Amino acid sequence: MNQSSSKSNRLAGTAFSTALNEYLAWLTAERGASILTIEAYNHDLKMYQNWLSGAIDVHRLADITNELPSLYVMELAEVGYAVSSQQRTAAAIRSFHRFCLREDLCENNPAATLALPKKSLALPKTLPIESVAALLDQDFPVSPIGYRDKAMLEILYGCGLRVSELTGLDRLQLLLPDGYLRVIGKGDKERLVPIGGAALTALNDYLAYSRPHLHTLSELEPRDTSAVFVNARGQRISRQSVFLIVVGYGKKVGIDKLHPHMLRHSFATHLLDGGADLLSIQKLLGHASVATTQIYTHVDISHIRAEYLAAHPRANLAIQE
Repeated sequence: MNQSSSKSNRLAGTAFSTALNEYLAWLTAERGASILTIEAYNHDLKMYQNWLSGAIDVHRLADITNELPSLYVMELAEVGYAVSSQQRTAAAIRSFHRFCLREDLCENNPAATLALPKKSLALPKTLPIESVAALLDQDFPVSPIGYRDKAMLEILYGCGLRVSELTGLDRLQLLLPDGYLRVIGKGDKERLVPIGGAALTALNDYLAYSRPHLHTLSELEPRDTSAVFVNARGQRISRQSVFLIVVGYGKKVGIDKLHPHMLRHSFATHLLDGGADLLSIQKLLGHASVATTQIYTHVDISHIRAEYLAAHPRANLAIQE
């Protein structure tokens, strides 16, 4: 028997269990994988092996056809496995078969076209307009802190800022006579965001009656004269403080688990519902791609049926038997 025939026979006869043991040894010795990673891959691949041997009666690598890895992952979805578990299993199967091909344990890679399952679209949580009104129209304390807090909440919703953009605002970024904020977003990218109405009024009140007072409350610590929003010690307010402030005012009007980003999501959603186009919203939010902004088109479609029933000339016609 020549060398080529011997190799072909060996490849044809490699058992899944033998290849799995070699793969796990390679993960340990060559890749230095953690114990948890090895245990997870061993668990996922043992389940894959059991499915191949039990449901398909396949025990050797050479008998695993190209469609079997995909069929197995599809079955995991059908029986209710979480997408994260499906993704981990698919990743383990792809890695295993690549190893087997590279080490000449088989002649082909049946998982070469196996795609990782995609997570379902995670829709951002938003507030109804009525809840936003209850939040922003509540009785804020008539104090420097109260003026500051109202201004921060009004701007988070009225301008759609990220909390880091709010806390990072400097006085030189306020272009209030023109009705704009010059916002520094992700990647130090600048954008102009309009400000008006309730947000502009609240900001002007804070700047006139609150911020000067907050700067004089403490003489023991250095004060941040450039920051727009400061704490009771005259220092730039932190993201954590803003988070707690938003949570607290939300609880006062019965909004549980409110967070600053929910106000940003609500800003975008309410603009879209009000007729603003997607490209304008993208620019206001500072998204690099309109694809990111498109998630808001999926947030609330409950009103679409009502509008359809009201507008379509045949939507309410009963079918005559």
